[in-house]
Amino acid sequence: MSYWPRPSTADIGLRVYAPTYGRLLADAALGMLDIVASPAGTRLALAGIRHTSTWTIDRAPGSNDDGLLLVSWLDEVLYNLEVHARWLVDAQILLTTDDEHRRLQAQVSWVDAQQIERELEIKAVTTHELAVVNLMVGEEMSSPWPDVPSMSGPGWAADVLFDI
Repeated sequence: MSYWPRPSTADIGLRVYAPTYGRLLADAALGMLDIVASPAGTRLALAGIRHTSTWTIDRAPGSNDDGLLLVSWLDEVLYNLEVHARWLVDAQILLTTDDEHRRLQAQVSWVDAQQIERELEIKAVTTHELAVVNLMVGEEMSSPWPDVPSMSGPGWAADVLFDI
């Protein structure tokens, strides 16, 4: 598992670890949906008829912050869930940057969200306590929570909180 629910005083959080930033984005989205779904809902998501799409996020020049891109991506996943009833099952993410913009293109597979049993609703992805870190070899992101491991580089780690 590359994501762990983490405690928060009022809402719910997630810590994610992955070897690349693109995989971190994909795993953060899957972890967020895992929080939303009941255990039976997660099994239904994996067993449902899969569809494919490309979801794209463009960021303005100068907005290359990795944390804000993570929030934008998770917002896109929530938008597709709530507006189009698309439950993300997996994503392969391509990131590009040029003088005009930073683009995230995700080749996604999804199932009909109306078939998924949910335990809670996420209202928003927040920037409160948001952290996205590219850990170098030997660098560590410690964990103050007993059920969440500390992360060691090389790799990417993130903490994100959700308003429920």
